[in-house]
Amino acid sequence: MPEDAVDRDHLLTNVVVHWLTGTAGSSARLYKEAVKSWDAVKPSTTPTGAALFPGEIALPARSIAEKTNTIVRWTEFDRGGHFAAMEEPDLLAADVRTFIGDLK
Repeated sequence: MPEDAVDRDHLLTNVVVHWLTGTAGSSARLYKEAVKSWDAVKPSTTPTGAALFPGEIALPARSIAEKTNTIVRWTEFDRGGHFAAMEEPDLLAADVRTFIGDLK
């Protein structure tokens, strides 16, 4: 459960800010539009990193991600979930730093 990993007030504050600033609707729209145009997606040449946490709702398959992204870093963690930045901030920050450092 998310509340076991993250303080409930912290979680609710983040959800409310996300919802009230209008980003929740635009985030959902991205998924809807992606499904409609899946076959028309042009592969990105931008170096892409993926940090996968086992408690995530749905984990992507690397073989599918590689069809539309230039994957240069793929990290699978042994802990953390959907709220990884709050649950495991040190793991995520270290992975982002390594990803950026490898781009140089």
